[in-house]
Amino acid sequence: MALPARPALPSWLPLDGFILGLIGTVALAVLLPVSGRAATITDGATTVAVAFLFFLYGARLSTREALDGVRHWRLHLTVLVCTFVIFPALGLAARGLVPYVLTHPLYTGLLFLCLVPSTVQSSIAFTSIARGNVAAAICAGSFSSLLGVVVTPVLVALLLGGSGGGFSADSMIKIGLQLLAPFLAGQLLRRWIGGFISRHRAVLRLVDRGSVLLVVYAAFSEGMVRGIWHQVTPARLAILLGVEAVLLTVMLTLTSYGSRKLGFVREDRITIVFAGSKKSLAAGLPMASVLFGAQASLAVLPLMLFHQMQLMVCAVLARRFAARAPEGAGAAGAEAGNRSSVARADADSADSADDAALTRV
Repeated sequence: MALPARPALPSWLPLDGFILGLIGTVALAVLLPVSGRAATITDGATTVAVAFLFFLYGARLSTREALDGVRHWRLHLTVLVCTFVIFPALGLAARGLVPYVLTHPLYTGLLFLCLVPSTVQSSIAFTSIARGNVAAAICAGSFSSLLGVVVTPVLVALLLGGSGGGFSADSMIKIGLQLLAPFLAGQLLRRWIGGFISRHRAVLRLVDRGSVLLVVYAAFSEGMVRGIWHQVTPARLAILLGVEAVLLTVMLTLTSYGSRKLGFVREDRITIVFAGSKKSLAAGLPMASVLFGAQASLAVLPLMLFHQMQLMVCAVLARRFAARAPEGAGAAGAEAGNRSSVARADADSADSADDAALTRV
């Protein structure tokens, strides 16, 4: 399987155009929220945009590529457990912070971010920078995204059904029509449109991001019109950032030390750290618009903040892993199942340096 070219090292503050676009969209929604007939039109456009997003997700994700990685089933199972078991468990444990530390709406958003799938692009990028097992990162991200279309709504139904998620038969129908049906249609048509998707990747990426920005604008506009943002003070935001910093620290620590205890070699441990500690903003935002309706703006706020935090922290962490990588570590990652004892010894010699890098982030 061909590996993507290693991306350039990001700076410690990876504020790309998409993040700046999100900030600008939120500001626009605060200053010029839509209401009345304009809001109705925006809601309709958002519904179409979400369906199209998941159609593109289905058309892009290679099921064969994901299945090709089954031989690394222990690694993929570890990432999935981190994403859909440990993260939700930590989110449930944070319930004790309500109402003394977090308001109930902010806690709902915090728990929701714990339920969304892992990222694909940034997990691959940071794994490559850190000289980890890139092939495994591609498969792990694909597995997580494929399962997340089904698992995330189910977890929301189980854990947030009576807590502001508004989960009902109507929500199930919306999930089927707006998320699952377009996703499956994309998977089924991938054989015929996959080439077109690949050739026009740059244009479709802009469509992707534009659709997500529309979802954000609609959600935050509705929040402004309904006065939801009066519930959020600067102090509450600071507290939320602190809670999310603890959450990210716990997950980075668990994925790092846990993967070592499970006997994974260095390249695989790097993959688990980056794929198992991340959450997908691109998948979470459209899901929230379907699952939370009028409460979506507060529900996605913790996810948006966590997304930028994970990029900043993992950019630093990836650079430090790369600086301490043994010779040949990147090449070894492509053939994770066939490493020699010499490569294993070299990787183990870098363990203490990796621990130091993680501790200093």
